[in-house]
Amino acid sequence: MSELKKIENAYFAYLSGAEEVNPKIISGFRQYIDDAQTNKTHFFEGRYENIYIEREKIPELSQIIDQAIKYVAEILAIPAQQLQCGFWFNSMNSGDVTLPHTHDDDDELMSGVYYVEVPENSGQLLLGAGDKLEKVDPEAGKMVFFKPDLRHQVSENKSAFHRLSIGMNFGLKDEFKTE
Repeated sequence: MSELKKIENAYFAYLSGAEEVNPKIISGFRQYIDDAQTNKTHFFEGRYENIYIEREKIPELSQIIDQAIKYVAEILAIPAQQLQCGFWFNSMNSGDVTLPHTHDDDDELMSGVYYVEVPENSGQLLLGAGDKLEKVDPEAGKMVFFKPDLRHQVSENKSAFHRLSIGMNFGLKDEFKTE
């Protein structure tokens, strides 16, 4: 039986062993955030929304990405070995928000987020727009998956503490794409 749960516009599950993995992810993030090879993009509201640290630099990322691919394969009903995942860190300090956006720029099949460090009152994931806004409460170790064309944002981090999550996009590996 699957560990995935369906909510209105998304699915969610929890990473087994998150309490051991997350401190190592946080430590690796802090170590490499200012590394010359760390790429930062999407500068909005005074911060970079996307921070790219190579998977090899933080080996524990593999546990998260590999499990996320298995969940997405289940959601999409395709073999996991056909999927690849691009990911980035989203670091939010007190007062930060993530602006409304979608991930349907390319050939993404699914998008998601994994919560690493989530202080109380540090912002909700808001899915949809207008009257159809679904609020998802973040929790450390929780993964949420949704269609890439679903408009989403993160409300203000009203805590006094740092919040860290990992955004993800899933698509087919090149050898499985059809034109």
